[in-house]
Amino acid sequence: MGTITRTITVTGEAEGQGEAASPVHLHCTDSGGGGDGAGPPLLLLHGLAGHSGEWDALAARFAPTHRVAAFDARGSGASTRRPADVSRAAHVRDVVQVARALRLPAGQLVLVGQSMGGITALLTAAAHPELVRALVLIEAGPDGPSPGLPETIGAWLDSWPVPFPGAEAAAAFFGGGAAGRAWAAGLVPGPGGLHPRVDRDVMVASVQESAHRDFWDAWDEVRCPVLVVRAGNGMLKQREADRMAERRPGTRIAVVPDAGHDVHLDDPGAVYGEVAAFLAEVERVTAV
Repeated sequence: MGTITRTITVTGEAEGQGEAASPVHLHCTDSGGGGDGAGPPLLLLHGLAGHSGEWDALAARFAPTHRVAAFDARGSGASTRRPADVSRAAHVRDVVQVARALRLPAGQLVLVGQSMGGITALLTAAAHPELVRALVLIEAGPDGPSPGLPETIGAWLDSWPVPFPGAEAAAAFFGGGAAGRAWAAGLVPGPGGLHPRVDRDVMVASVQESAHRDFWDAWDEVRCPVLVVRAGNGMLKQREADRMAERRPGTRIAVVPDAGHDVHLDDPGAVYGEVAAFLAEVERVTAV
């Protein structure tokens, strides 16, 4: 069975308003694969301003043995571009409702999140332990607050030379290689060239919570096995990873030395090896 795409409509309360928010439409992909004796299903969550296509190389490696699903986060990609609510709670609700809509079995789900998608995965595992079997955080951790983050994100988006004249120029702007091509693939044609599928104000709003708080309280609530993948040239520092392991003994820390923050794009083979080894260990311990 090949990968299928579908749109899942999610609902929920607008953060802090106590009233129903407008429905949000999430663009999902689902390998539907794994075959007989398949491993647990994987749900992949991309980072800020990204898109689910970033996971294609990793998903292709897991698809023969696991069902692999991913979706464009609210405000990104082909999902609703300007949702009323971009709080972390709304992102967590999206994960839960997507898992239910895809009928991913509760208690078997492996959440894999990179960067801000990793924060969403962490918060989901903490709030819904009945749903998550294992957690993989790629270049993501609970440290904070980061007061300058909204300004940094805004300046980064302002630096994009929109419209990009073409995919080659866009890939070069985003650093070239597989990572640059993946970011370029997230753009869409428009007047004068290629345009982003995100809006600056939505992305800045999406990181407001991280500007004002940390997520160590949620980290302390996680009960499932955890793998943390850190890039040697990334943003998740050794100090934070060490503190994560100290507060939660048994946390598995892996480092991909020559990769950057988009390690899942820079070296998907290395990420696959680390995640596959972690899941094999989870299976072994569970079977004992």
